[in-house]
Amino acid sequence: MEKGGKMGLFDGKVVLITGASSGIGAETAIQFAEDGASLALVGRNEERLENTAKECFGKGLSKDKVLTIKADVCEEEDVKRIMDVTIHHFGKLDVLVNNAGGGAPCNLLSEDLMKTFDWTMKLNVRSVLQLSNLAVPHLIATKGAIVNVSSVCGKRVMANMTVYNMAKATIDQFTRVTAVELAPKGVRVNAVNPGTIMTPIQLAYGMSEEQIRERARKVHPLGRPGESNEVAPVIKFLASDAASFITGETLSIDGGRHVLCAR
Repeated sequence: MEKGGKMGLFDGKVVLITGASSGIGAETAIQFAEDGASLALVGRNEERLENTAKECFGKGLSKDKVLTIKADVCEEEDVKRIMDVTIHHFGKLDVLVNNAGGGAPCNLLSEDLMKTFDWTMKLNVRSVLQLSNLAVPHLIATKGAIVNVSSVCGKRVMANMTVYNMAKATIDQFTRVTAVELAPKGVRVNAVNPGTIMTPIQLAYGMSEEQIRERARKVHPLGRPGESNEVAPVIKFLASDAASFITGETLSIDGGRHVLCAR
């Protein structure tokens, strides 16, 4: 139960979130904590991961309900350890949120194209495939759900982000095919496709915050970038019983960007 004895939507549920140390992943963890979920939080930065855990404690979760796992999803043995530690600690899994991801600028003329391809696909696709594969037996047992964090780039093209576009399009198709495969077993699979969301990763590409916001004003019909707290509730919704008849969906959270024609 949450503070004050109120029943939470996810009381008794175990949620595993990758990329939980900042941005959308951290906010998603906090949103699930508000509804009483037990959390396995995965990230590479231990200090930031512990900060996320503290935020979850502040929502009323006891320390035994928040497990932090320092791991790199690009490392196969780390991915195996993530699942092993989660199941050993909680005994089950109800929701998998595949949030960890990222990209780097490149195109067909880039000298480091293949290096970028290998890294981007490992981070955004291979890790999702491996972790989902390991999670599925546990999700079948609980009739659980998977929510993948894709991107507007899965539906539309961003120039000079060739491999990232490819990777997120793969995640969208992965969402659809696994939704079909797992539906008879009672497991739902959906994705969210954010546009520009103001998270720390946005600053990794060399633009200032004001430059990012100015570009976002031009490419999003709503005239602004989004915030993590506008994505996390949708992830929580898709994982919840309120979305019990939704599977195979790739839901845009992009201020209308996916319907805007380039000109």
